[in-house]
Amino acid sequence: MSLSLQAQGLRAGYGRKTVVHGVDFLAREGRVLLMLGHNGAGKTTLVKTMFGLLSPMSGEVLLGQQNITARSPAQNVRDGYAFIPQGHGIFRSLSVADNLSLGGFTEHDPGKLASRKQMVYQLFPILAERAQQIGGTLSGGQQQMLAIGMALMHGPKLIVLDEPVSALDVSIQAGVVNLFGDLQKRLGMSYIFIAHDLSVVRHIADHVAVMYLGKIVEIGDKEAVYRNPTHPYTKALLSAVPLPDPKVERSRHRIMLDGDVPSPVNPPTGCRFRTRCWKATELCAVEEPQLVVRTSGQQSACHFPE
Repeated sequence: MSLSLQAQGLRAGYGRKTVVHGVDFLAREGRVLLMLGHNGAGKTTLVKTMFGLLSPMSGEVLLGQQNITARSPAQNVRDGYAFIPQGHGIFRSLSVADNLSLGGFTEHDPGKLASRKQMVYQLFPILAERAQQIGGTLSGGQQQMLAIGMALMHGPKLIVLDEPVSALDVSIQAGVVNLFGDLQKRLGMSYIFIAHDLSVVRHIADHVAVMYLGKIVEIGDKEAVYRNPTHPYTKALLSAVPLPDPKVERSRHRIMLDGDVPSPVNPPTGCRFRTRCWKATELCAVEEPQLVVRTSGQQSACHFPE
């Protein structure tokens, strides 16, 4: 069974500080949703709220047909929903084998626990070779593999990955991303992939959501968003992605945004992007744009879409 995850009007933050403002999206069964945005856009706050690590101020989260807004992370894990946080989330003082055993805490059948551990070792032979090695002494890529292995120990159908390759060496990023893609095809899992580097994870995504200051400003099919970005912020993000063709790369124009990113707890009035947007008018300061379906299929929130 696959699982879908839906956020409806989700508003979240820390204490009285709102970081995520009324977010709506659907992560579909068997698909990969890529969520993009600069540091501070609210991506991590959003996924922590969806997983039950933070309590939402308003809105709800649906896992399949179930409302999981007030449920604990442990209950979400039991229902096939996993979260791999930034920094891997492994127990650095324990061995690889002990980490995997703890990852399978929902399974009380010793036979199934051993079977799942063997599956992980087959997927990641390097972990089998280092089963007794302390987790904190593994390389960055190996720690990421261990974190994935721990998530797989309870048989998830939906995994949220928060910047899973940003701390890894460039030489192994592509290999880890390809591994995610391979696992998605082999095990039929769904992913929500949080990232800020479009070029690294583009090829495994099905849909893309772009966040700015706690709001989704563009969302839709990957090809529509990449080929025809309609929000100025999305266009600026894409202009910074290097292209493999040197001639095309030298000839294209990169959009440089002026000014600093405003505070997400005190965003500008109207359109949150207007203080850095080259198309902003007085309308943008007084009226917040809503997500609207564009001719190329995706939705974007802009009064003057590209």
